[in-house]
Amino acid sequence: MQAPIRLSIVEVGPRDGLKNEKNIVPTDVKVELIHRLVSSGLPVVEATSFVSPKWVPQVEISTVDSSIAGLGGCPYAKGASGNVATEDVVYMLHGLGVITNVDLVKLLSAGDFICMQLGCPSGSKTAVALSQVTADASKI
Repeated sequence: MQAPIRLSIVEVGPRDGLKNEKNIVPTDVKVELIHRLVSSGLPVVEATSFVSPKWVPQVEISTVDSSIAGLGGCPYAKGASGNVATEDVVYMLHGLGVITNVDLVKLLSAGDFICMQLGCPSGSKTAVALSQVTADASKI
């Protein structure tokens, strides 16, 4: 299978990811997260929704839904670990040569921001791995 040349990413973390978190996120933190996500170059950031997810058809071909730091999950799938992390999707797509127009460094910063606000670790494998590489490099 050949990777597409260009792919759009729909960031659903502020909408879907945060609604499943145990901690209530203040509005000013949500707004700051959205600003940081937009600043990273994400073309679509969904801030809220008024439709039950079970009624929304999933037709994923040139667009991918993802959530910053892998926040959220499906309330209908018991034991689901969460959404796919936007950082992981962008990292993979960049590795495949797919144009996303997303600044991965700014995206990682937005993930760090919301995880610090929530007091939880990132669900992004990319964020965890790159932060470990950075920490190891600082010891040299």
